[in-house]
Amino acid sequence: MATVKPLPGNAFPLGSHYDGKGVNFALFSANAEKIELCLFDESGAEELKRYELTENDNNIWHIYIPGLKPGQTYGYRVYGPYMPEQGHRFNPNKLLIDPYGKKLVGKLIWHKAIFGYDVDSPNADLSFSTLDSAPYVPKSAVVAGSFDWENDRHPYTKIEDTVVYETHVRGYTKVHPLIPDKDRGTFKGMTSRSVVSYLKWLGVTAVELLPIHAFFGNRHKKGWINDNYWGYESFSFFAPEQTYLCHGEIDEFKQMVKTLHKQGFEVLLDVVYNHTGEGNQMGPTLCYRGIDNASYYTLSNENKRYYYDSTGTGASFNLQNQYVLKLVMDSLRYWVEEMHVDGFRFDLATTLCRYRTDFKKDCGFLYAVKQDPVLNNVKLIAEPWDIGYAGYQVGSFPPRWNEWNDKYRDTVRRFWKGDTYQIPDLASRLSGSSDVFNHENRNITTSVNFVTAHDGFTLHDLVSYNTKHNFSNGEDNRDGSNSNWSWNSGAEGETANPQILENRLQRAKGMMATLLLSFGTPMFLAGDELFNSRFGNNNPYCQDNVISWIVWEAVREDGREMARFTRRVISLRKKLKIFTRRKFFEGKEQNRKGVKDLTWYNERGLEFSAEDWADNSRRSLAYSVLNGTSSVLCIFNVNAGEVSWRLPGISGENWNLLLDSSGKFVNTEGLGMHKIIQVPAWSVLVIEIKK
Repeated sequence: MATVKPLPGNAFPLGSHYDGKGVNFALFSANAEKIELCLFDESGAEELKRYELTENDNNIWHIYIPGLKPGQTYGYRVYGPYMPEQGHRFNPNKLLIDPYGKKLVGKLIWHKAIFGYDVDSPNADLSFSTLDSAPYVPKSAVVAGSFDWENDRHPYTKIEDTVVYETHVRGYTKVHPLIPDKDRGTFKGMTSRSVVSYLKWLGVTAVELLPIHAFFGNRHKKGWINDNYWGYESFSFFAPEQTYLCHGEIDEFKQMVKTLHKQGFEVLLDVVYNHTGEGNQMGPTLCYRGIDNASYYTLSNENKRYYYDSTGTGASFNLQNQYVLKLVMDSLRYWVEEMHVDGFRFDLATTLCRYRTDFKKDCGFLYAVKQDPVLNNVKLIAEPWDIGYAGYQVGSFPPRWNEWNDKYRDTVRRFWKGDTYQIPDLASRLSGSSDVFNHENRNITTSVNFVTAHDGFTLHDLVSYNTKHNFSNGEDNRDGSNSNWSWNSGAEGETANPQILENRLQRAKGMMATLLLSFGTPMFLAGDELFNSRFGNNNPYCQDNVISWIVWEAVREDGREMARFTRRVISLRKKLKIFTRRKFFEGKEQNRKGVKDLTWYNERGLEFSAEDWADNSRRSLAYSVLNGTSSVLCIFNVNAGEVSWRLPGISGENWNLLLDSSGKFVNTEGLGMHKIIQVPAWSVLVIEIKK
């Protein structure tokens, strides 16, 4: 590489930026004493040149190198004090990834050189490693490519019309028989005709991808043998995960988004800004820790050698620092503006809103998002909890935010398990959880309703296992939740008993119907519509195998039946105008005829009384909602046998059965006001009453 004279360059924008004549590099560090830019060959294997960044404007170090082009690989060496007790862990022997790097080249090799301390020293992280990590870490790469979006447009699906489908890029496509081998497990696999046509057939509107930011697993943990398959160990908030790229080009992600947009699907990203894969003080030094540990992470008040951790991963990212907050905001805008994504689900979002140990509704992060014109037009979904002090904050996020509703999950599971005293809570969950979200002008779609997600049992396993079976994770079955609210229907796991199998399918259908006939924003786990099993593992975060993959060729007839049923209920939800409602119900008369916006009925055809709400043994209820010029009556029955049900006094000329989840309802011709019908066991009925 020819020696060129560097220029001062500019402090902004941060990261590496090609202007047609050269590349500007800018890096934030408030406590560094010296920074070197290291340039490597195309493969990232051989270091070619080093430049010292001599310019520092308000803690932004920068340099401009004429003649450099896109594809140039690089990393940083950052000098400063190595004083863990004071929160500083600088070590110039460690080559560091650019926090703003949009592409990575090379693989991470788990070698003792990637740690800032001597892993063999009895002084642990207080020791200092002189080993060079450059041969073992990926390099950042300059990007400046153009992509033909062909007038791509965000679908901008209204939140009230949204059905979220949570999936994993690798697991969804890894063993799909109609995807070419080279494309399986990648973004390109997600664009295959078979995948896109199936999603179209199913009827979902948004594909939510588990983390796709570059992640390196967690093998650095002592005694750890398994990698983090889910991807909740992000190292770069701009670069996509390399293993999801067929040819290493980030345009493959863009092509996936463009393809899904053409078919009307939104693309949502599950993002992990609450921590990084560097972990606690015993983790590797790959990026943020070596650039400025005291700025990027929240340190313990008692001893800055250690970290404040509200995430359970060893350390919390410090969004209280203005430059760290800027990093997160710049990342979000990048994925919207450059990569065209349609929204985000924020993992452990409570951590993002902490000031030291306390959750703050007026925190910098929420304020920054609120005023950002780019993020005002995308979907924002919070996982509203973490493991820190007062970490459970369901209902606490401001307007425009949607929130995962675990209250909904647990109540619906318990109801379909057959637990007693679930009716009052179930009514709240079915109607949008107004007890949680009806404040500050929030609307009924705020609640992201779900029964299953990536963590926890699948829908199949909810009805097939009483307890978790996580032994393959290598943690003696200690990991994963013990509160699953599941029931195996009479046998643990696989069985040939036809009655048990029938019960399982009926209850699974019932839960899927309940989810899609509840007010709020529904989300379900990919594969649930295929009755997919994880063999009782409720925490398969490290299972990059058939436990986590959707094995399409192994789908049985009950899975195909479940898929057809799910498609039917999604179609029904879209057809019924009631689910476009945005305001919470009031339970009051809406017209001069005395009709309420929402009415609850018992099996006697009467409106629920105080005695009905207090009946601990009750396992059924119904609601009716006005649907334009007609009404919709939904009946939910989890009794083990049929229930005689007198239809309520709702006037209408035509009573039409729209859905019977059990397939066993026989007296469709007897529908009408005050008529008595037999509601099958473990079933959901939907009846439309036309005026």
